[in-house]
Amino acid sequence: MKKFLYISGILSLFALMSFMTVDFFSSMTKVDYIDGSKTLKFTTKMNTSHISDAIKINRSTAGFEAEVKKYVNNNFDVYVNNSSKTLTFTGSQVSGETVWVYFETDGVSDIGSLKIKNTILLSAFPKQINLVNIAYKGNQKTMNFQRGKEVNEVTF
Repeated sequence: MKKFLYISGILSLFALMSFMTVDFFSSMTKVDYIDGSKTLKFTTKMNTSHISDAIKINRSTAGFEAEVKKYVNNNFDVYVNNSSKTLTFTGSQVSGETVWVYFETDGVSDIGSLKIKNTILLSAFPKQINLVNIAYKGNQKTMNFQRGKEVNEVTF
């Protein structure tokens, strides 16, 4: 009987643990090179409540998009061939639990190296992971950012 109660208790504990929610903190950025316009286009996907918590503004507030723009500009830097590039915010979109942020940099004729500093949500969430996928002239590269590894560089 004791053995039965012990096994039942363990199984009950596992069943209860399966209902626990675990927050996963991540962002994903896609970088596409547009050869005709010599432009790098960035599309970043973030969790709406996470970015809202980080900038301390509710997503339904009128100034939400402006704060997201400022936040991304302060937490994402791009260097092409060791030259700093200015990012131009082109828009954002809230779609349920996802915020899409669009920005770009132009005047990129050729990429030998691409260095990115990505600190999006790293200060707000210690376990945050930011992924950046880069498509350049048929080549695909992936960068991974987290606390302690905020800068990454790839060569083509």
